[in-house]
Amino acid sequence: MIGFIGLGNMGGPMAANLAMAGHEVLGFDVTAAAVDRAAAAGVSAARSIEEAAAEADIVVTMLPSGSHLVSVYETLVAVARPDALLIDCSTVDVASCVRAHEMARANGLASIDAPVSGGVSGAAAATLTFMVGGDEAAVERARPALEAMGRRVVHCGVAGAGQAAKTCNNMVLGISMIALAEAFTLGERLNLSHQALFDVLSTSSGQCWALVNHCPVPGPVPASAANHGFRPGFAAALMLKDLRLARDAADAAGVDIPLGRQAAGLYEQFNALDEEGLDYAAIIKLVRERSGMK
Repeated sequence: MIGFIGLGNMGGPMAANLAMAGHEVLGFDVTAAAVDRAAAAGVSAARSIEEAAAEADIVVTMLPSGSHLVSVYETLVAVARPDALLIDCSTVDVASCVRAHEMARANGLASIDAPVSGGVSGAAAATLTFMVGGDEAAVERARPALEAMGRRVVHCGVAGAGQAAKTCNNMVLGISMIALAEAFTLGERLNLSHQALFDVLSTSSGQCWALVNHCPVPGPVPASAANHGFRPGFAAALMLKDLRLARDAADAAGVDIPLGRQAAGLYEQFNALDEEGLDYAAIIKLVRERSGMK
């Protein structure tokens, strides 16, 4: 049996995909509506962390922050079976991630950190990429469950390495989207059509994942949030969270990341305009506003 704690926008569909793959899944969330949605998708409802975890062979967590993770693990390590495997898929600071591993190890439990890339659409379609930290035996034991929720599992190294990889990856993503927003805004001023610039960028040295999946202007990529009022696949508030994690990690490691810092600052400005609920590609609205454009 798999216990699943955290059934929000990401955790809910991930738990549903485990159930769809034939696993018995017992899920818990502090929000009753999230539990109800998961139950409608085949996940059995638990009334507490203890109930979700006590008899589980594997316990998956998908939580909002490092403080939530540590708090849940305080309960989890006390009630989990001695042979249980703990899989944390949250995106949190590396220090909290390592602390969770330490708590598991102190209680004789195997654990991995396995944050994801792919957003809500990837969670729903079971096409996520998992960036995994932990020892080889634990990773291999987790692989069947991870492969039921995603398309790719990358073992990045020791405990905390998955979280480190996620932090670096999303810093690149945030910087890339700002670069695209600036390029398309400049292109508009220089009388380039969106399609013409996309056709050049997507087949030239400016090509990147953010462009071909989340192009910040309507037209070239039909599935992009720009074609749907910037309804979020990956909200600007979450991008800001990840850029702050990168900034904090860089501070702790003594690494100079001027572009990462500037990206965090721009998303902070954007979120302060009450736009945090929009997709992260909507940062182009801030670039246009600062350029005197609608």
